[in-house]
Amino acid sequence: MDSVNWHEAVEFCARLSKHTNHAYRLPSEAEWEYACRAKTETPFHFGATITPEYVNYDGNYPYAQAAKGEYRQKTTTVGSLPPNGLGLYDMHGNVWEWCEDDWHGNYEGAPTDGRAWTDGNDNHSQVHKLLRGGSWIYFAWYCRSAFRAFYEARLQYYSVGFRVVGRLQ
Repeated sequence: MDSVNWHEAVEFCARLSKHTNHAYRLPSEAEWEYACRAKTETPFHFGATITPEYVNYDGNYPYAQAAKGEYRQKTTTVGSLPPNGLGLYDMHGNVWEWCEDDWHGNYEGAPTDGRAWTDGNDNHSQVHKLLRGGSWIYFAWYCRSAFRAFYEARLQYYSVGFRVVGRLQ
């Protein structure tokens, strides 16, 4: 889903939790990156670079030594590109994804147990929330597993969406 602000994504998780009687929420930044990397250490879960056959991004701006490729100029249907090693689709590109965390410019003081960092120590954290994954309108560089961005929690943007984390029973 795209064009959703952070507050709407959180509300969706709350409604889904109530409707299903299972707990759903946005992922923490640490959870998101772990899921994206799928037990790899490369910039992308499938290697050192990407192509539009694997990721929906602006193919006119490749990463590393990759050749230019297709630029779809819109989101793609989830599942139309290959999943990562954990079976998750579109962890790189397609839409930026909200995380639960407040934006912090670095990891100094970040939790070490994978939980979301929402303590408000940064001047941006009151209004800015963390985004991961890159999107279809950005260069390949922004789709790397480690790339971090932020956006105002109250704003919607057509290249921003979310995924949910559920607790296994």
